[in-house]
Amino acid sequence: MHSSRRVRLVAAAMATALALTACGSGGGSGSDGGADGDVTLNVNLFGNFGYQELYKEYEQAHPNIKISEHTAAYNDHHRDLATHLATGNGAGDIEAVDTGFIAQMRGAGKQFTDLGTDRAADYLPWKWQASLTKDGQQIGYGTDVGGLAICYRRDLFEQAGLPADRDAVSALWASGWDGYIEAGKKYTAKAPKGTAFFDGGGALYNAVIGQAPQGFYSEDDTIVVGTNPEVRKAWDLVVRAIQENLSAKLLESSPEWNNGFAKGQFATIACPAWMMAKIKDQAKAYAGKWDIASIPGGGGNWGGSYLTIPKQGKHIEEAKQLATWLTAPEQQAKIFTSSGLLPSIPALYDKPEIAEYKDPFFNNAPVGTIFTTAAKQLKPQYQGPRTGDIQTTIRDGLVRIEQGKQSSDQSWTQTVSDVERLKK
Repeated sequence: MHSSRRVRLVAAAMATALALTACGSGGGSGSDGGADGDVTLNVNLFGNFGYQELYKEYEQAHPNIKISEHTAAYNDHHRDLATHLATGNGAGDIEAVDTGFIAQMRGAGKQFTDLGTDRAADYLPWKWQASLTKDGQQIGYGTDVGGLAICYRRDLFEQAGLPADRDAVSALWASGWDGYIEAGKKYTAKAPKGTAFFDGGGALYNAVIGQAPQGFYSEDDTIVVGTNPEVRKAWDLVVRAIQENLSAKLLESSPEWNNGFAKGQFATIACPAWMMAKIKDQAKAYAGKWDIASIPGGGGNWGGSYLTIPKQGKHIEEAKQLATWLTAPEQQAKIFTSSGLLPSIPALYDKPEIAEYKDPFFNNAPVGTIFTTAAKQLKPQYQGPRTGDIQTTIRDGLVRIEQGKQSSDQSWTQTVSDVERLKK
């Protein structure tokens, strides 16, 4: 399905869901498990949250609980959740929501279980506030935050005649994103056959705009894509990188993008902490050949997620207990060292097992230091109700340029027009 069509479906589903919130929803915490009294909790996610070993641990401690994980593509997952909220059935017992969609789900807050305020002090203040409705209902426990770095292939850099040491690589773009593009031009001049400098324009854009003080929204929930100069500045920078033939033209989270890791089709990727899990999943043959450098421009954030409990679920209390446990400090620490998802609980950042952690897959890069430093410096950007849809719309605009279907100005005009339609 074309992604602009997906955006319209999500918008329509959410509009219906918002209309239904006043009516409440079905479901409850009854136990309709098997004859032996077992309860199966359905956990709906997108991507790898690093939970598999934790599920086993939880099931051993709770013999009556069975956990069934269902993973869908990013856009499909959020579209399906919106549809389930609109129709009043079909949602999992636990549903993950990305930061780009959490404001949208806040608008349907009455469809979610209120998780209360007991854990407010655990979290980064902005992370807790992002999933809090206007009337004070907490709809989600934060799992992780993004932060930003650049993950890169040491071996490909060496083959292209560039330095491979992470400090030397960081120095290549110490001047900012212009330095990154210049490094990309040097890479491209001697690039190993079949490789590009970065994966695709859409993913790069998310990192660049993630550093801006203001993104797609003002804090009164007005969309400012067409008027915020930072949005166009980020667009022009990514377009310049595309026009310099630095992009592998891969669509983030697509099968082709996954295959791009496996085939080594790009040398760098904008890398929030959660990206490390994707790289490990898709590029197993290149363990030790990946490394991590600083992000051009410093700071910024991309992504991070929440676990929510829809009211239509059949096992609300059991689901709440599991979500609480999965997002507790001890589990967030385990997930960081196993999968790389950066905790959203700042008390963990100075603990030696986090701060001093080095990841063998990434050439023993000090990922604990890299990402906890990023998290401490992070200045959150306000996320409005349609942030996720706007990201998709801008990504589609950059894809049109990569595919040679439109010029930058033509695609920008259409993109702004498409975003305007999201207001309706």
